[in-house]
Amino acid sequence: MPDSFFLFAILALLLTPGPTNTLLTVGAAARGFRESLPLLLGELSGYLIVVIPLATIAAAFLEGRPILAAGLRIVAACWVLFLAARLWLVSSKSAGEGDAKAVTVGQVFLTTMLNPKAPIIGLVIMPHGPLMEIAPALGLFGLLVTGAGTCFLVLGSLVGQAPVLSPRLIYRVAAAFLVVFSLGLVSSATGLI
Repeated sequence: MPDSFFLFAILALLLTPGPTNTLLTVGAAARGFRESLPLLLGELSGYLIVVIPLATIAAAFLEGRPILAAGLRIVAACWVLFLAARLWLVSSKSAGEGDAKAVTVGQVFLTTMLNPKAPIIGLVIMPHGPLMEIAPALGLFGLLVTGAGTCFLVLGSLVGQAPVLSPRLIYRVAAAFLVVFSLGLVSSATGLI
C-alpha cells in the first residue's frame, strides 16, 4: 500500500493550479457544479492513460532521453496556449453566447494527458512494476484525482455565482494564467536540452 509520501506528493501536485484545474474551474463557473461533474471523467481518464503506461512500461525507456522529455513539454505548451486563445475568444462573445460549451470533457482529457503533472506522477511518484502490483496505488490515485478535481469544481461554481465576477473576466483571467503556464513549460523544456 502507498505510504504517506505518496499521498502528500500526489495531493500537492493535484491541488496545484495548472491547465486541467483551470479548465475545471472555468467549466464549473460557466455551467455550475452538477453539470460539470462529467469533466472529472476527462481528468481521471487523461491521467490514467499516461500514468499507467509510464509506471508499468516506459519508466526505464525514458531515462536519459532529455530531448524526448523537452519535446513532450513543448507539445503540452502548444496545447495550453491553444486553450488560452480559445478561452479569450469565448470571453469576447456576447454574454450567454457559447458560455455553456466553453469547456468539454474532451478538452479536459487532452489537457490532462499533456499536463506535465502526469509524467511526474507516472515516472517519479507512482510505484513501478506490473499492473497488478501497482493496482492499489492506482486505485488510491483515482480517488485523489476525483477529490482534488471536485475541489476545483466547487471553487468554479462559487466563482460563477459571485455577482461581481462576469464570465468574461473569469475566462480572461483563466486565459492569462494558461499563457503564463505555457511559457513556463517552454522555459522548462529548453532547460532540458
